[in-house]
Amino acid sequence: MDDRERHSGLGLARICPLRRPRRRRRPRPASPGDATGPAPQWSRDQPPAGQWQPPTGAGHDVPPPPPAPAHGAPGPGMPPHGHWGPPPAAKPGVIALRPLTLGDILDGAVTTMRRYWQTVLAITITVAVVAQVAEILAQRYLVPAPVPVNPDASPAEQLSQSLESLKTSLISMGPAYVILIAAGVFTSALLTVVVSRAVLGRPVTLGEAWREARPRLLQLLGMTLLILLGTVVVMTVGLLPGMLLGGGAGGFLAFIGGTCAFGAVIWLTITLALASPALMLERQGIVKALKRSAKLVQGAWWRIFGIMILTQLLVFLFTMIVGIPFLILGIAVSGDGLSGFLDGTVAETSWPFLIVSGIGGVITGALTYPLTAGVTALLYVDQRIRREALDLELARAAGLPGYGG
Repeated sequence: MDDRERHSGLGLARICPLRRPRRRRRPRPASPGDATGPAPQWSRDQPPAGQWQPPTGAGHDVPPPPPAPAHGAPGPGMPPHGHWGPPPAAKPGVIALRPLTLGDILDGAVTTMRRYWQTVLAITITVAVVAQVAEILAQRYLVPAPVPVNPDASPAEQLSQSLESLKTSLISMGPAYVILIAAGVFTSALLTVVVSRAVLGRPVTLGEAWREARPRLLQLLGMTLLILLGTVVVMTVGLLPGMLLGGGAGGFLAFIGGTCAFGAVIWLTITLALASPALMLERQGIVKALKRSAKLVQGAWWRIFGIMILTQLLVFLFTMIVGIPFLILGIAVSGDGLSGFLDGTVAETSWPFLIVSGIGGVITGALTYPLTAGVTALLYVDQRIRREALDLELARAAGLPGYGG
C-alpha cells in the first residue's frame, strides 16, 4: 500500500470492511427511590401530590373561578339572548308579534295614541266635541224639569213622586246614552283601522281611516243596536215575572230574576266584545261577526273579562280625576254656586254649568276613546295570534325578512 492510498483511506476500507454502528441507548432517568441513580433535587416548598393549594399572601391572591352557568342560561360575556334562549319576537309596530300579556295590550294602546297622536286626536276630539254639543242641547231643551219632592206627602204620594222622578231620570239619560252609543260606534270604527295599521308599523291618515271604515259604519251601528236590544230583552225576561206577581214574593222573584239576567247580560257582553273588530277587519256580515267573536272568546272568557273590567276601571278613574274639577268649576259659576249645590238647588241645565262640564267631557272623551278602542282591537289580534297564528301573517304583511312575500 503506497502512501497515497494510506492517506486517502481507500486502503483502510480494503483491509477493514465497514460495519453497522451500534445504536446508543438513552440514559434512563432514575426515580426518586432508585438507589443506583443520583437523587433528584426536589424543592423544599413543593407540597405533596394531590394537596396543592393556590399560594396566598401579598401579590398571590387569585380569585376563585366563576360558577358554571345554569343549563340554558347565557354564560359570562354572552348577550341576554344567548345561544340557548329563543330569539326575540318580531316587532314591526306597536306590539311584538307573539301572544300578548295585559301589559303588552295596555302599552300597545298607549303607544298607538302617542305615535299616531295627530290621527287619533283628530278623530277623538271631533267626535267628543260633536257628542258634547249634542248632549248639552239635549239636556237644555229635551230633559224635563226635576219633580219637586214634598216631604209632607202621604206614602202613596211619595211612591208616585218616586216613580215620576225615576221616569224623569230615565228620560234625561236617554239622549246621553244614545249619543254615547253613536260616538262609541264612530270612534271604534276609525280607531280599529288605526290600530290595525299601527300593528304593522304603517302610518295612517284621517282620510285613509275614514275611507276604509266608512263602508262598515252602518253595519257596525246595526250590530251595536242588536246587541243592545238583546240585553234589554234579557233584562225584561228576568224582571217581568216578579213585576207581574207583585207583593213581597214578587219583589223577591224580581230580585232573583234581575240578578240572573244581569249575569247573563255580562256574559253576553263579553262573549260579543270582539265582534266590532271582527266586522271591521274581516269584512264579514253582522251575524258572522257575532259568531266570530263568540268563537274567539271561547276558552278565554275570564281573561277577556278581567282585561275589560280593568280597562273600564282605568277609564272611570281618569274620568273622575279630570271631570270632578270641571264639575266643581261648573257648579261654582252657575246659579248660587257651591251653596246652591249643598242645598240641592243648583241649576244643572244652566248654560255656564253645561259649557264648563262639556269642556271636561271633551277632554276625557278625547283621551279615553282611544284606550277602550285600542284594547278591544288588540284583544282581537291577541286571540287570533293564540288560536290561528296570526303573527306569521302579520309578519309577512309587514314585509319582515324570513316570512315569505
